[in-house]
Amino acid sequence: MNLRHGDAQRHTLIDGRLVEHLAQWQRKPTVRALYVDYYRRIANACVAGPTLEIGGGSGGFKNFRPDVISTDILSVPWLDIVADGQCLPFADGAFANLIMLDVLHHIEFPRLFLAEAARVLRPNGRLVMVEPAITPLSWPFYHFIHQEPVCLSADPLDEGIPNPTRDAFAANQAIPTLLIGRHRARLNVAVPELAVIRVEWLSIISYPLSGGFKPWCLLPKALVPALVRLEDWICRHLGHLLAFRLLAVMERRTLASELTPLP
Repeated sequence: MNLRHGDAQRHTLIDGRLVEHLAQWQRKPTVRALYVDYYRRIANACVAGPTLEIGGGSGGFKNFRPDVISTDILSVPWLDIVADGQCLPFADGAFANLIMLDVLHHIEFPRLFLAEAARVLRPNGRLVMVEPAITPLSWPFYHFIHQEPVCLSADPLDEGIPNPTRDAFAANQAIPTLLIGRHRARLNVAVPELAVIRVEWLSIISYPLSGGFKPWCLLPKALVPALVRLEDWICRHLGHLLAFRLLAVMERRTLASELTPLP
């Protein structure tokens, strides 16, 4: 597994919220169908080579692609390693891909994570993520209905020392949209090794109708494929106004300072 700091330690307590997420996952076929679509999009954006999942949570991607090394900051028996994305216990250039779903907006200092992602990725490796998208249509839902906060005035590239006692579920759903939007130029300066090479807008009503990991669901599983195809068509034209999700792909560039001079 090519660990840098030795084997990552496993915490002894299993977080009950991840256990409940897994239970809801098993009870809700509509959510599974939507997430398999997200997993397929993430996998299709990856390059060949070993893949590391950050924030594996209820283990859905691990079931979709068993060859992936899955980590989470919380301990659960169905994942491989406990690790904080802001200090990954892996060697430089260990992975061709880093993937995550609904994780970046939970990380206390995304700048630290992105620097770690650049470190553990091989040249031309990719960081692929699906995250909340804050658009004119989705903002009221995320702000007034969803349990996680949305703060568009936050600095997604703020610097600091991670708090080891911080709740792993603390979040700001605006972080991904801020990074690939108004703060992208600053991102290029802060972490020049990572270049945003693709952003896709996803989902308009399918995700909110599914209820996510809440007990309720207003969307039958049988309607998911047709609805997703319709949403994809609409999002190609109006995604920046209507989407509830975004897929972002960043690629690991080799900087001139990293090149070995010729003798």
